[in-house]
Amino acid sequence: MICRNKGFIFFPTTPMIHPFIALQQCLSRAFKLLLGIQRNPAHFSTMASITEESSNKSFGGWQKVYSHDSKELGCRMKFGVFIPSEAETGPVPVVYWLSGLTCTEQNFVTKAGAQQYAAKHGFLVVAPDTSPRGCNIEGEEDSWDFGTGAGFYVDATEEKWKKNYRMYSYITQELPAIITENFKVASDKAAIMGHSMGGHGALICALKNPGQYKSVSAFSPICNPINCPWGVKAFSGYLGADKKDSWKEYDACELVKKYNGPPLEILVDQGKADNFLTQGQLLPDALVTSCAAGGVPLIMRMQEEYDHSYYFISSFMGDHFDHHAKFFKS
Repeated sequence: MICRNKGFIFFPTTPMIHPFIALQQCLSRAFKLLLGIQRNPAHFSTMASITEESSNKSFGGWQKVYSHDSKELGCRMKFGVFIPSEAETGPVPVVYWLSGLTCTEQNFVTKAGAQQYAAKHGFLVVAPDTSPRGCNIEGEEDSWDFGTGAGFYVDATEEKWKKNYRMYSYITQELPAIITENFKVASDKAAIMGHSMGGHGALICALKNPGQYKSVSAFSPICNPINCPWGVKAFSGYLGADKKDSWKEYDACELVKKYNGPPLEILVDQGKADNFLTQGQLLPDALVTSCAAGGVPLIMRMQEEYDHSYYFISSFMGDHFDHHAKFFKS
């Protein structure tokens, strides 16, 4: 409350201040607020934790890339995010995309053609990187299918890798917290999908966290990693060659057989001309068998003449967004 008496301004809890001094202080505070010098730390502290790297207008929304310091991974990480126009006024559903071996956040952002479908449905779409980077771990750059670009969405337990290679916790805990704090998303409307190694990641994240994701889908996922060369190599390195029982906790075929959570319908698209299918890396038949054993509905669509590329992914991306939209509305 302000009391006026004989040209002075009285503040009940402060000493008497000359009006010109008071006016100067008020103007100073106003200019600081306008210039962004004096801000509410509680409101802006989270926003300061991410840095915008790029921004492009797309289908009425914005395709952006951000970077941040990851506590789980101990390094600087990037993620792409499509922000639909609906996010300007209120919370929107969020879809997480997990990419495959050798990829960064850019593969999905530039090749999948997802922005048009995200804009159609009003979804915010998050596409993180596939591994920690620049951790200076001996051997992390030696192979294209292990180490950098190949985190396999597990929490490593082997001494050499366990400090930084914690992609499972990053995807299911740290990244969602960052998204919720910095963007207008409906926390109870999240979905997850991915491709190849990322398809494996999407499946295990949904199956290991009942209720966290309303829906899940995948393109050409590594369905049964404990029984394919890629998975054996990754799990041996990250989890231990002599600890095969622990491998099952990151294998969709093992997890789905004991799934006990809210109804979950899995959509999978697999190209029949995929060379990794014929090499025994993907094993979709094993997922069909395991889903039947666990009583989890699976839509497995084998697509004639399609391969493992983003040409294949972009051809059916719209169907996957429709799949997720169906469960957001239910």
